[in-house]
Amino acid sequence: MAPPDLRRPFKRTAISDQQRRRELSLQRQSQNRRDAQQQARCLASSVLSLQSQYPDPVPELEIEPESQPQQEAGPLTKDLDIRQASKLRGPEVRKWFASQLMLPEWMIDVPDRLSHDWYVFARPAGKRCIVVSSNGTTVSRERNGSILHHFPSALPSGARTKDPSGSAQSYCILDCIFHELDQTYYVIDMVCWRGYSLYDCTAEFRFFWLNSKLAETGACDAPSHYYKFRFSTVPVYNCDQRGLYSAYIESVPYAKDGLLFYN
Repeated sequence: MAPPDLRRPFKRTAISDQQRRRELSLQRQSQNRRDAQQQARCLASSVLSLQSQYPDPVPELEIEPESQPQQEAGPLTKDLDIRQASKLRGPEVRKWFASQLMLPEWMIDVPDRLSHDWYVFARPAGKRCIVVSSNGTTVSRERNGSILHHFPSALPSGARTKDPSGSAQSYCILDCIFHELDQTYYVIDMVCWRGYSLYDCTAEFRFFWLNSKLAETGACDAPSHYYKFRFSTVPVYNCDQRGLYSAYIESVPYAKDGLLFYN
């Protein structure tokens, strides 16, 4: 038996498993953005070449589904159309909605460039849910896909009222936490807005879009007889020393349940 001083001591590897998973996830996101940009450039260049070849108006061309490029997508981007998912029933619809939430994990080490590439905010205590407004109604679903609330809201296509600013076929998907004490949905991320996908957008852009667009709808107003629940945003900080201190110590209108970090 080897003497005690020759035993292999416990030592953390230079790159932890969590850091490796973060890097792989960021690489996939970057590749997805490049693929989307390349597809858009190809489409734009083909349109421009058609216009140069046919200066006169030409009839519209229909593209067959088989000719469109296929690419693999994760559970967040696959079958994105919420209107198609709403036709599912029973366990299938619960499973589909349960796969749409991005679930966090405990931060067990300090990431590289924490103060440059990360954001932080105080997580509201409550039920994590996905909120979908479509076809004149709003539905919130918990992490397991079961319905939490079914209600009208001021979100686009969230109630049977005329919305002059958008199409009746548009829909919105929000990542929220329902805070029971004040009956408020605190929006921590925006997934889709008026049918426009934000899956491949950066966190910085999604936070900016969320704060600028949500207030325009009136969904952040106080509850009324028709709109039972209100929506609200959370203050987001840069993940430097001042931002961490503000997220941890500053008062917010909800009960805190730890801190959430976004890359």
